[in-house]
Amino acid sequence: MSFDIIPLADPRPAPSSRRLAWLAAGDDGVPLGSAFLRLFTKEGQEHLAELQLAVHGAERRQGIGTRLLQAALETAKAERRRSVIAQAVQGSPADLFLPARGFRPVLALTYARLTLADVDRAAIDALLELPHPGYRLTEWEGTVPDALARSFADSRRAMDDMPMEGTDFGRVVWDVERVVAAAEAVARRGELLHTVAVVDAADGSVVGFSELVVPGDGLGDGQHYGTAVLPEHRGRGLARWMKAAAVRHALERHPALSGLCTDTAESNKPMLAVNDSLGYLPTHRAVEYQLDL
Repeated sequence: MSFDIIPLADPRPAPSSRRLAWLAAGDDGVPLGSAFLRLFTKEGQEHLAELQLAVHGAERRQGIGTRLLQAALETAKAERRRSVIAQAVQGSPADLFLPARGFRPVLALTYARLTLADVDRAAIDALLELPHPGYRLTEWEGTVPDALARSFADSRRAMDDMPMEGTDFGRVVWDVERVVAAAEAVARRGELLHTVAVVDAADGSVVGFSELVVPGDGLGDGQHYGTAVLPEHRGRGLARWMKAAAVRHALERHPALSGLCTDTAESNKPMLAVNDSLGYLPTHRAVEYQLDL
């Protein structure tokens, strides 16, 4: 089969990355597959690239995916990247394709969903009424309020020891500029970012956070972007407290929303337990693969 690999450029760089693309097209110009390579640009992740590759089901096993992969990897090497990561749903064609081409599994993920129509509102309210001495909840829409911006950025180090197993993900360095840019990027997509945070009553600093992104029209499913608590404040039920508040927000603010989705490393037993306690049910599992260049 004859086809061309056409390099493309994404005109919309993100605050912490830029993206390149390739299109596989037949002699008649019909698209057969695509590859996207995200090159991370922020301090701590300049070594990393993320690959997304797709080939139309009817066109597989004809070398299209291999050629797209080759183009992406050549660019990753030219950009002096050390590692390329890619995700595959367990049992999918990609789950076979990636390891056959040198990628190794480094992280297992469980995806789960909470059907909002099935939520026991009284149980959520009861969780929110449980005492957490020395702490209080706060919430905001969009960009973090100025008064909390510094400590919120500092609290992002709660993600530093998130179980990543063998993934060479690097250490993401967060500052106020980056948390503001991330919120603005969500808004530009037409989506709504809602953040619940736990504040230490002693000094007013943010010690944990849980982010939820909802479609702008309030329909479909919302997506949890991250829930984390600083190590020195763990073991007090703060993660479940915040996530319960996010569920309540979804029920009250977006009554037409269908569900909330989340993904968690299978080795992160505490967060899996939080999800289970709130009624999230697993939908599928995925594997993060990595190629060391």
